[in-house]
Amino acid sequence: MKNLFDRSTYEETVERIHRLQPVLKAQWGVMTPAQMLAHCKEAFKVPLSPVKLPRMFLGYLLGPLLKHKLYNDTPWKRNLPTAPNFKIRDERNFESEKAGLMRLIDQFYHAGPDGISKHPHPMFGKFTPEQWGKSMYKHLDHHLTQFGV
Repeated sequence: MKNLFDRSTYEETVERIHRLQPVLKAQWGVMTPAQMLAHCKEAFKVPLSPVKLPRMFLGYLLGPLLKHKLYNDTPWKRNLPTAPNFKIRDERNFESEKAGLMRLIDQFYHAGPDGISKHPHPMFGKFTPEQWGKSMYKHLDHHLTQFGV
């Protein structure tokens, strides 16, 4: 499994984001490219948060059962449910969202394994830095693949 803390994976991911275009159509789901970028920004705010985010009740029940799927080699299924605070329904500016996501990816990569949050994920609980690196890559890969890049 690729890890976003690895330089080659980071560079490949950045290159893929630069290939994303605002007119691309999703191969599944309903998001536009700009909405997908905004959605991915929200995901990066979790491991970069300096404060402990509240745990979801459902996370205590289902988190341990599903957590391993976030960072294993099996691709995610299409059209998985999304937490309400990660759903982007309004229109977004593609270039602004792209620049914002790039800043967060850079922040994550340059913080390195020792610089990311030690707080538990709101749904899935405690992550090791390796699990964060793999899960953040897998999430980006899932959505970049959604748009064919």
